[in-house]
Amino acid sequence: MEVLENVVADAETIAKYESVIGLEVHVQLGTETKLFSRSSTAFGNPPNTQTDPVTLGLPGALPVLNRQAVVLGARASMALNCEVRNFSRFARKNYFYPDLPKGYQISQFDQPLAEHGWLDVDVDGETKRIGITRLHLEEDAGKTIHDGFADSERYSYVDLNRAGVPLAEIVSEPDIRSAEEAVAYVNELKQIMQFVGVSTCDMEKGQLRCDVNVSVRPWGQEELGTKVEVKNMNSFRFIQRALEFEIARQVGVIEAGGTIPQQTRLYNVQTGETVAMRSKEEAHDYRYFPEPDLMPLIVSDEWKEEIRSSMAELPTAKRARFVEHYGLRDYDAGVLTLTQTMADYFEQVAEKSGNAKAAANWVQGELAGALNAASKPIEESPVSADQLAELVGLIGDGTLSGKLAKDVLAKMFESGRGAAEIVEAEGLKQISNQGELQKIIDGILTKNEKQVATYRGGKTSVLGFFVGQVMKATRGQADPKAVNELLHKSLG
Repeated sequence: MEVLENVVADAETIAKYESVIGLEVHVQLGTETKLFSRSSTAFGNPPNTQTDPVTLGLPGALPVLNRQAVVLGARASMALNCEVRNFSRFARKNYFYPDLPKGYQISQFDQPLAEHGWLDVDVDGETKRIGITRLHLEEDAGKTIHDGFADSERYSYVDLNRAGVPLAEIVSEPDIRSAEEAVAYVNELKQIMQFVGVSTCDMEKGQLRCDVNVSVRPWGQEELGTKVEVKNMNSFRFIQRALEFEIARQVGVIEAGGTIPQQTRLYNVQTGETVAMRSKEEAHDYRYFPEPDLMPLIVSDEWKEEIRSSMAELPTAKRARFVEHYGLRDYDAGVLTLTQTMADYFEQVAEKSGNAKAAANWVQGELAGALNAASKPIEESPVSADQLAELVGLIGDGTLSGKLAKDVLAKMFESGRGAAEIVEAEGLKQISNQGELQKIIDGILTKNEKQVATYRGGKTSVLGFFVGQVMKATRGQADPKAVNELLHKSLG
């Protein structure tokens, strides 16, 4: 059959086919040194300044396994409900890349660190369980940088700073059926890795990358279609777009009478298309064999229990606790647990202020808005959790109205000062004294007899005018609830 490349099906035709998707997610483990040497894993240093004889594959250099990488790999496995094996083994995966100095990668093959896990994801209000085949440890390759044309020649440069950085490769079962499910899976996985301290998963720094395996088949057909792998995507948007295009391409090729070859493709960000890179390798192409320079990895039951007992609360458990303990809505609990830092910040505000619902509103509302406007993450918030708790407390005890509190928060954000200090220095305390408010109201009613008559004639909407006049007279410091009560009494 003819091999067709650029045939893309329309939505109606795509709907006749089922997509079968599996993901291979590479997570950089948060160690200070590489998987088999003491070179730094820091990001952004000058090229080739973080190398050593092991990284460079020099004769006689022997790898030594990083213990912390094993701990983090096991922690990731447990968080993903995998069974951590007592016995696993490293293997040599042989292939040639310019940025792979040894000519092989130390990985794991038939005896990985962990197997048989699962992850629940929410898509369109429904929960779906996606199986995880395995999690294994491996070293990263370096980075090849392609320059433009100079003197009619193209130059490529090799940076080996990343070579040897520890990775956990997490391979899912082919349980995913849409681009949306794939993104939900990677998003949940990323959040879990961050919460349990396995990795910061900064996708812009390549700390989380994803390969997708996708095939299509007519609905009702049991036999799988030919699998195509799309390599190295480092954003949720690219994962979704690459899958959407590749599904449409495969359906289009099949409908046009073509055949889908088993191959590896790359996603072109500029065109939004996938392009053929090479025919897909099989396991035998890599000539795996046990790594002769490393002993088998033994993770005892005692060590596993030690690792498990040190794990932080998982996002799903934290969301459930926020709903049950703090009385939050599911939506609010989801927003407040997007990152570990935000969850910790909210809890501190809730506990210090004693008002969890108000704390939730201010953290994900006004504070989040100010942070977004300033392009700051919550880690860099000029307003500390203790300071926001103080502000929430001043609202709760009637010192500040909601409107005044917004003004105070803006001043806190700019200056770093506390709420009470700003209120005291600028005389912003809410006026709740009924005698004081009544005098102001009496004066306003006397000056606006026409509006008073209009109100008493049945047009009660004019009440808003009087509230506005009181607020203007008090520079917004009048207690709105007290003002409304007193106006109702005064106007009869």
